[in-house]
Amino acid sequence: MQTGSPDGTGHGAGWGWTGKLGRAALPLRRVLARAGTWLLPGECALCGGIAGGAVVCAACHHHYIEGWLARCLRCRQCANPLPPGATGLCGYCLRTMPAFDATVAAAAYALPLDRLVLQLKFGGRLALARLFGDALAGAALDAPGFIQPDVLCPVPLGPRRLVERGYNQALEMARPLARRLAIPLQAQLVIRVKETAALSRTATPAERRAYIKGAFAAPQRAWIDGRHIGLVDDVMTSGATMNELAALLKRYGATRVTCLVFARTPPHDE
Repeated sequence: MQTGSPDGTGHGAGWGWTGKLGRAALPLRRVLARAGTWLLPGECALCGGIAGGAVVCAACHHHYIEGWLARCLRCRQCANPLPPGATGLCGYCLRTMPAFDATVAAAAYALPLDRLVLQLKFGGRLALARLFGDALAGAALDAPGFIQPDVLCPVPLGPRRLVERGYNQALEMARPLARRLAIPLQAQLVIRVKETAALSRTATPAERRAYIKGAFAAPQRAWIDGRHIGLVDDVMTSGATMNELAALLKRYGATRVTCLVFARTPPHDE
């Protein structure tokens, strides 16, 4: 009697009492392994229901992402909600005119989606990056008047933060976004030259703008001059980081800057 398994897995007599039977069982085992993805579908990260091969189920995606996009009329420049009947720009953008020209957001930074953002940013759950990138691509393609950028650039992390985290969540979600929109991705278009800690939600917009000032640099003007740049990030809060980056890109000759963010926080008192 054969004591080892014919495929080297060490299952012994259970799989290989003869070499012929063991080899015949291999195709069946492969089929059963593949069938496991159908028989035991993944759980939705939001409700715990059946999600198939997706991170969130169709019902949660419809309610929290597609539903928010349908319900929320937003400022085309900063993606903050507009009052009923309003169109175009919000009052803040009319008063201050940010350096960026447009913003596309896929969802609200609120329960329960904020938990997913934190899981990607701090929990290493990189599978969420594809969900965010795909959702953002869909929001961009559905956005009225959306102008497709020439190149995508993720908001960069500083070297220390990158070492601590091991990845840049903005870059991870920019990859599926670039594939869906068929836009080149240039991760080194801008770099962070000043380490900055995360500011609390209580910081004022003026404090955020002062804190982030001078944090970025552009290594190559030729990569920017005359191009429409899409800045990608997971969350947009006051817009200070995007504004600083957009101002830098405009100084280097960018013709247009569009912010592409998965989640937009509720309006701040600007």
